[in-house]
Amino acid sequence: MGTRRRHARIERLIVSFMAIRLLTITHKAKPWIHQGFNEYAQRLSAPYNLELIEIPPCKAKGDAKVMMEQESHKLLAAMRSDHIIVALDRTGKAFSTEEFAQKLAAWLSRGQTIDLLVGGADGLHASCIKQAEVKWSLSPLTFPHQLVRILIAEQIYRAYTLTKNHPYHR
Repeated sequence: MGTRRRHARIERLIVSFMAIRLLTITHKAKPWIHQGFNEYAQRLSAPYNLELIEIPPCKAKGDAKVMMEQESHKLLAAMRSDHIIVALDRTGKAFSTEEFAQKLAAWLSRGQTIDLLVGGADGLHASCIKQAEVKWSLSPLTFPHQLVRILIAEQIYRAYTLTKNHPYHR
């Protein structure tokens, strides 16, 4: 096998290990939510592979701060220290579509998996936000958590199409 082909094969292997992981505290989603998320996730190809990791919310009722802390332990256990951590938070930076496409491409070019963190009903605990390299705000509006996964999947797909000069974005 020639050197060029060997390098291309190695590059494909490395890229296949990179992914974008959406870690979300959420109840079991309805079928239409899974269908919407999968519609966009299946359109993507490496290195924009999108994986959904659903983490059940805290079942204890009571103080929201205590619940957020308990959920943060689950998120922190699912995160990996060698990944790029992006916390979705209403106080984060709101990117334009073009800015997000550039940011996502830059993150992926680093050869690391990206963990996107979506908190529970009361948001992300400070311990998760502290771990994040970037805080990202989808909007100043509040969205249902299950719908957020579809919005994120669509925005990742839109960013992907922009980098590929595909007409979807228009």
